[in-house]
Amino acid sequence: MKIAVIGAGLMGRAALYDVTNAEGVETGAVFDIDGSLAAEVATKYGNEKTVSGQLDASSEEAVYNVLKDYDSCISCVTYKYNPVITKAAIRANCHMVDLGGNNDVVNSQLEMDTEAKEAGVIIVPDCGLAPGMVSVLTADGITKFDKVDSVKIRVGGLPQSPRPPLNYQMVFSAEGLINEYWEPCVVLENGQKKVVNPMTAIEDLSFDGIGELEAFYTSGGTSTLPDTYENKIPFLDYKTIRYPGHCAMFKPMLEIGLASRQPITVGDQQVEPRMLLKSVLDKNLSSSDLDLVLVRVTLEGKKDGNDKKVTYEIIDRQASKESLTAMMRTTSFPAAIIAWMAAAGHIEKRGCQPQELVVNPSIFLTQLKKRGINLTIRAE
Repeated sequence: MKIAVIGAGLMGRAALYDVTNAEGVETGAVFDIDGSLAAEVATKYGNEKTVSGQLDASSEEAVYNVLKDYDSCISCVTYKYNPVITKAAIRANCHMVDLGGNNDVVNSQLEMDTEAKEAGVIIVPDCGLAPGMVSVLTADGITKFDKVDSVKIRVGGLPQSPRPPLNYQMVFSAEGLINEYWEPCVVLENGQKKVVNPMTAIEDLSFDGIGELEAFYTSGGTSTLPDTYENKIPFLDYKTIRYPGHCAMFKPMLEIGLASRQPITVGDQQVEPRMLLKSVLDKNLSSSDLDLVLVRVTLEGKKDGNDKKVTYEIIDRQASKESLTAMMRTTSFPAAIIAWMAAAGHIEKRGCQPQELVVNPSIFLTQLKKRGINLTIRAE
């Protein structure tokens, strides 16, 4: 099988590394607007069979001309290009997954369900970490109950050695971080979808070997879960994990307008506050320090008339500065696994569908384990 990766950034590199080492993949490829970067990434993260090329992801025709030669593809570019890539993949009869990150974009892709079914392909948006892997963990957990009362999803990417004052380092794009902290969050309460404000409802939690932490609402992590399980699960929410005090320090910066896209006058120039904030974050919070990713999905409900609780937990640490970061592994590997499953015939459904409805959890979790992402499941 042949699998293409679109985007040669950090996540694209990890995705390429994964697919070139996956069982049955004859050709892994990476394409980017910067052809020389794609070639460099192919050499470093691929193998002797890896190919690369220049590609403008905003051009449906260009993407189609590439994907018509591939069985499956992974979009690792920013989410605004995913509708174009989805259209091109459907035309090319190529399965597609992406890292997602924006509910409106995902909804626009899901509207192409009929076209994808007619083309005989499966398109699965939002396949990173959160949104992403946590949806498959949730779907797996639900099968262990007769009735689920609540699902609580907690995820965080953190530096292994936090530095004051924010105790945080950039583990993905600054734009993505600001979106998570600024956009509205969708949860389920009493079985109904509800919008809540980001950076609210702070709670304390801890992980073995890590210590005390905090978690608060951020956008995007629930992805399609509220739609899929509305009127089926009474409560479902998502919170981001940080070191204690982070929310109290970061939130005021957004409240005074630093997340705004509305330009303001500074001297004789027009400056967009969000662009300024992004630049400051990239300059001062970018670091090569080792990172870690924490995941905890807790489900509570009934089984055979008895109360039951099931907890899925991952602690993934970057091994060295030369190795893939924990965020690269836990974001890109799930997407690569689903792209591989699609190409290998392990996903039977066709169309544009949420992963919790089409991905076989047992196959997915087996593949996670093969990649050294250690998941523990506790039942109480």
